Amino acid sequence: MSQVNSVNVEISVVLGRSVLPMAQLLKMGRGAVIPLDATANDEVWILANNYPVARGEIQINDERISISVTGPADVYDFMAGGNA
Repeated sequence: MSQVNSVNVEISVVLGRSVLPMAQLLKMGRGAVIPLDATANDEVWILANNYPVARGEIQINDERISISVTGPADVYDFMAGGNA
């Protein structure tokens, strides 16, 4: 079990996606807003080492933001850019 405890896993949360021309991306500076294809009530993707492992929802308590796991991820839905 000690070997498992020594393995580092990077956890990321994907809130949404956007497609932008490279020229527009290069022009962006501090404070730029990138519109996403998600709404406030959409589930988020939870990734482990850039691989989708679960879906979740955002929880805000006081000034802390966390993610509540709601179910497993469908890797095919993730690759297709699905929001469901």
